[in-house]
Amino acid sequence: MGETETITVAEVSDGTGSVGTAGTDVSLPAVELLTGRGFVTGKSGSGKSNTASVVIEKLLDRGFPVLIVDIDGEYYGLKEKYEILHVGDDEECDIQVNAEHAEKIADMALRNNVPIILDVSSFLDESEAAELLTEVAKHLFAKEKKLKKPFLLVVEEVHEWIPEGGGLGECGRMLIKVGKRGRKHGLGIMGISQRPADVKKDFITQCDWLCWHRLTWRNDTKVVKRVLGSEYADAVEGLADGEAFLVTDWAERTQRVQFQRKTTFDAGATPGLEDFERPDLKSVSEDLVGELQSITEDEREREDRIEELERELQRKERRIEILERDLEDARDLSRMADQFAEALFDHPGRSRMQLRRDREAERVDSEQATLEENPGLVDATGEAEGEPAGGTPAVESDVPWPDPPTEERDRAAPATTAPGPAVAETDGSGAASGTNGTGARPEGQSSGGRILGSDGSETGDRPLVERVRTLLSDLDPGARRLLAEYRADGPSSPVDAHVAAGGEGDRTTAYSHNSALREAGLIRHAGRGQYAYALPDLVSAAHDGRLSEDEEREVVAAIERDLLD
Repeated sequence: MGETETITVAEVSDGTGSVGTAGTDVSLPAVELLTGRGFVTGKSGSGKSNTASVVIEKLLDRGFPVLIVDIDGEYYGLKEKYEILHVGDDEECDIQVNAEHAEKIADMALRNNVPIILDVSSFLDESEAAELLTEVAKHLFAKEKKLKKPFLLVVEEVHEWIPEGGGLGECGRMLIKVGKRGRKHGLGIMGISQRPADVKKDFITQCDWLCWHRLTWRNDTKVVKRVLGSEYADAVEGLADGEAFLVTDWAERTQRVQFQRKTTFDAGATPGLEDFERPDLKSVSEDLVGELQSITEDEREREDRIEELERELQRKERRIEILERDLEDARDLSRMADQFAEALFDHPGRSRMQLRRDREAERVDSEQATLEENPGLVDATGEAEGEPAGGTPAVESDVPWPDPPTEERDRAAPATTAPGPAVAETDGSGAASGTNGTGARPEGQSSGGRILGSDGSETGDRPLVERVRTLLSDLDPGARRLLAEYRADGPSSPVDAHVAAGGEGDRTTAYSHNSALREAGLIRHAGRGQYAYALPDLVSAAHDGRLSEDEEREVVAAIERDLLD
């Protein structure tokens, strides 16, 4: 394309602002139209859409492609003469498209030289239309950085996208970007609006050619006065249909011109009483439609797959709910069994685990007494007959919590043949936690096995504190955060607590962490699918209820310190 190539679009008109002889042709440089920034305005019926169509037809006649953003569905008449691809959301379009097709649309327009009507008039959701236009403009801008091919983007009712009042959306910001920076890449823009007062002035002031058709609203004529002067502001109200003041950077003066009439079907004309006949429209290549159709089919396959996965997820969620109810029912039965065992064996307050420990302790006492009375039962290896290698089987334990209270440990301990000093239980530093041979307790230790801290405060039962702290430190960090959330905010569902603790709401992870806490006894079921913090209850049970509330709080605090804070 030559730099001096022009298109004739109008002729000089008589009246205010007329320059030259009336009837003289008015031509515009093609390269300036394609790469520049234009603004065509005028009230409804003044001829602004006709002017835009004339410019488009003249460019198409020379083989220059354009992309038209049609907000009112009135540009399909171009298909009467030109092979132009009509895309949008309407069934009358050549193909229905959305934002997924944006890159392909831009590629076809620039690389394949295909003129396109982007019809957004039939989108019921304005956000979908804005998203489609935004993505198309983005891809045009990005591709033009490399191609640098003269190309014109025509935007109808531009005030809808870049309004003067209120903030700009992503679409408006993208169009402003094209207006400010598109020229150096070869991407031009022509905005059309019947309300110049409503168009962001940042766009109008960037334009290097403008057409002012008839305007009568005071706010609009004020814009004309500001741009052209008071003489033109008064005259613009009396312009005839198709007349306009043409202002360009390449001409010295404003011209009063009469634009030519478009040659294709005027789909934007106001309907009259005469019969309406839709013209024969040119069809586009099936190959072009096929390229976009493949994107549509791929998208449908993805949507079908997503729906299938969502249904599968719903089935699994229902299954999880059923299993959770079954698990809670089993726990209820287990609690009922505990209560029945307590009543049957007259062991108030003892769980089945404690009953098993009592029975195991009784068995050990009985076997020890038998061995003392009958030394011959021990063979040369030191193992009792009938006893498996390795000694007495370990007592079954349901959860990794501390030993039973003192009287239970005393009853479970093997009998000794002679009295002697008690064996002191020690911590990691070697300090005794039991009594000395006189029955007196070491300095710094209170009765009941509780340890005094360096400041004299009680930190609770040291074996209990150390054992539970070890258990907590071994937990997955996510499980500890979940436990801290239960402690801070009270009963909650696993998923809600997981999200509040910083997780992403994944049910599998939430229930995995919740299961670890529940099996360890650190939380308890609180009804209706919610769980609550249970460490204080566990501490109380471990001491058989003999600690005061303050003492229990001290033990809990010693366990939690640095791990849940």
